Amino acid sequence: MKSLHNKVALITGGSSGIGLGTAKVFAREGAHLAILGRSPESLKTAGAKLRKLGAEVLEVQADVSQGDEMKRAVDAIEKQGGGLDIVFANAGINGVWAPLEQLQPEEWEKTLSVNLTGTYHTIRCSIPLLKKNGGSIIVTSSVNGTRMFSNTGCTAYACTKAAQVAMAKMLALELAPHKIRVNVICPGWIESEIEDSTEKRALEKVAPAVEFPEGAVPLTGGAPGSAEQVGNVVLFLASDLSSHVTGSEIWVDGAQSLLQG
Repeated sequence: MKSLHNKVALITGGSSGIGLGTAKVFAREGAHLAILGRSPESLKTAGAKLRKLGAEVLEVQADVSQGDEMKRAVDAIEKQGGGLDIVFANAGINGVWAPLEQLQPEEWEKTLSVNLTGTYHTIRCSIPLLKKNGGSIIVTSSVNGTRMFSNTGCTAYACTKAAQVAMAKMLALELAPHKIRVNVICPGWIESEIEDSTEKRALEKVAPAVEFPEGAVPLTGGAPGSAEQVGNVVLFLASDLSSHVTGSEIWVDGAQSLLQG
């Protein structure tokens, strides 16, 4: 039997990048999918791809930074299928990377709102459904802010990623009595569209005086990982194969952060 047979999974940021790659992995393993994103067109395209893999798919348009929208999203999942087993809190942006004195308050707030507050809303709204039968929450953090600090200028982003790990560890204890596991993945350089949401300004003024060798991802000789490689790790954390794993983070970076940390 497939490892996620008839499991219901919510994937935020599910229409592209790591979210879509994970949705494809979940689809092959028999999960019923609720993919959440802000663009109706992207959701429609992603949904069509997933249905070709045989998955049942609910496309949910919502902004993770808005609590009322996330509440409506989870209500729609409950109405559609009645339960929820897996929550992949994956949606995020790189935001603005700049020297701190040039980073404007509204730019700081936007990154925190999507990445950290969005994770809060996603998990908070999902807990009542997850408590019914237990389940698994997986949060997408990053090498930045957890094991790598050489990307000078990405302060807002790195702070959100570090905070997500702290949140997950707090909730792993809080939710353990309800048989809900909470874990974190920390991807490195992965093929995705997240760079499209990045604005970089004046970084040459604060860049560290170090040059990394060619092949900065040692495991691949410098090539990025794939979204589905990350999805396979998320699958492990979502499935019963990790039934005794909670409060843990896994780096999915081909040893990049060990070299560049």
